[in-house]
Amino acid sequence: MFEEVLERCESTAAIIISGVCLLVSFMLTDQLPLDPAWLSVAICGAPIMYWGIHQLFNGEGISRITSALLITIAMVAAIAIGDLFAAGEVAFIMALGEKLEHFTVDRAKRGLEKLIRLTPTTARRLTSDGDETITIDRINVGDVLRVLPGETIPIDGTIVSGRTSIDQSIMTGESLPIDKTVGDGVFGGTINRFGSIDIRADRVGEDSSLQKLIRLVQEAESKKAPLQRIADVWASRLVPMALLIALATYFATGEIVRAVTVLVVFCPCALVLATPTAVMAAIGQATKHGVIVKSGEALELMGKVDVIAFDKTGTLTHGTLKVSDVVSFGSMSREEILETAAALESKSEHPIGKAIVQSVDKKIIPSTTEFEMKSGLGISAIIDGRRYFVGNEKFLNENGIDIGENKNLNALREQGKALVLLGDDRKCLGAIALSDVIRAEARSVIDELKELGTRSMLLTGDNRRTADYFAQQVGIGDVHSELMPEGKVAQLEAIRSSGAIVCMIGDGVNDAPALKTADVGIAPGAMGSDIAVDAADIALMTDDMSRIPYLKRLANATRKTIFLSISLSMLINFIAIVLSVEGLLTPTTGALVHNLGSCFVVMIAALLYDRNFEQKAHDVSGNALTERAA
Repeated sequence: MFEEVLERCESTAAIIISGVCLLVSFMLTDQLPLDPAWLSVAICGAPIMYWGIHQLFNGEGISRITSALLITIAMVAAIAIGDLFAAGEVAFIMALGEKLEHFTVDRAKRGLEKLIRLTPTTARRLTSDGDETITIDRINVGDVLRVLPGETIPIDGTIVSGRTSIDQSIMTGESLPIDKTVGDGVFGGTINRFGSIDIRADRVGEDSSLQKLIRLVQEAESKKAPLQRIADVWASRLVPMALLIALATYFATGEIVRAVTVLVVFCPCALVLATPTAVMAAIGQATKHGVIVKSGEALELMGKVDVIAFDKTGTLTHGTLKVSDVVSFGSMSREEILETAAALESKSEHPIGKAIVQSVDKKIIPSTTEFEMKSGLGISAIIDGRRYFVGNEKFLNENGIDIGENKNLNALREQGKALVLLGDDRKCLGAIALSDVIRAEARSVIDELKELGTRSMLLTGDNRRTADYFAQQVGIGDVHSELMPEGKVAQLEAIRSSGAIVCMIGDGVNDAPALKTADVGIAPGAMGSDIAVDAADIALMTDDMSRIPYLKRLANATRKTIFLSISLSMLINFIAIVLSVEGLLTPTTGALVHNLGSCFVVMIAALLYDRNFEQKAHDVSGNALTERAA
């Protein structure tokens, strides 16, 4: 019951009433039988006094002494000398500062809370008799759901019918709707903008991307940053210092008013507010851009990061094989080589075979007969009465086809590409090279990180030739290849032992130990494994690696904002203490100067939420094109 009354005293309406009472007290004190400032002290001072005394008796160690205790002492001292207005003002402006902090934090959380509100309550399921409206908890994996234009997609799934454009901004931060058609995946919580689509439910309930995101949000809100704890400890240590200076001032000057003023201005409110407001505003800013920061600690450490270690597959690359080169050794054209190889691979389940088939229009793939496959080697079949062989060099040699020395093949091997050879019963006709595809933004990301003073390195399980080739393409000079998960961990531990702060970026299950070992772990949440996302400190809700430089700039700005706020608060306190000792401030003016400084610090932090962080846009080759707001 008592705590409920205290909560009402901390409401916006109560603070407004307190402010009105102070104004009336300032203007009409001599004309009223009872000073209205008493009401301000009761409304705003009671919660502060309660929590200050409660912590004194229930806290542990130095945490017993808090800023609330110092404010309580200042209020009691001001009342003792008859300055009710000063006592009420101390309580009012402190309460106003806390309310402003809550407003900033709530405003920063809007992007996070919006995710939770996105979950629709019903869906339209297709049945043999038509469609039916069901609640979300009744959706099963494999159900086909119809989503009309303007509706929110209820679960993660795959489009089985229709074409549309989907607003994925809440999940990925992309500003424009993304075109989707049959076979494309969709996220629950995103909005179908134009066409009607039918989707097959792939992940439902707690397994959906939206629910995963909500869990990340809840985890982000539950952690507290180290600098915030440091500020709390520092604030508690100021209390005995304030008492000592106040007593020294009283004994030196004999004026109790000066001593009381010292107590009033010594409160470290701005110091305590500096870190949490900046961190929460920055987390809200990141969420708007498709980046979920799980803790303030991760954000602050990201601002200190010296080295960023990248996994290759699925991070700097798309993680899928595609045909990169087709070489002809004779009269067959490259198109004919690719179509013939696709015909032989059309019945194969091998990833390389599937990649070759996907690179050709299925309508023009010729039919085959007498299909034969040797696992791990290759395939042979007859097309139009002629037998062809497709596979590795060993397979062709076993069938009497000599490859010989070929500069083109050697060059492709040096690039770490997978080779598939095509031959007939007489000779090798050509070769198809397949490679993981480098993300278009990879080179520009590395360049931007270099401009920010951050070194990049590659940690991968790929062979040396492949790792070196990809590293050269994106501009990374520090390459560590053929690493098992424990090898990545060892490399990160070596970097940390040298005193550097390291960030690891990876999306695979095998990256989870490295993500945990690094000071900061980042996983692409859109395509990364659940284990990697859970192990990481920060999740990207898109596979666009340009979020990394954006995140680094945001983290740098957050640290600078915290440092600026703490420096300003300490400077304001120091000046106010000197003026109080000299008798140039009264308890009333001292409270105004100090607590307005607290509000000023909170407003500085609030600017992070809507601030634009410039980010370079690049073409595929990595050349800078324009400047745009992140």
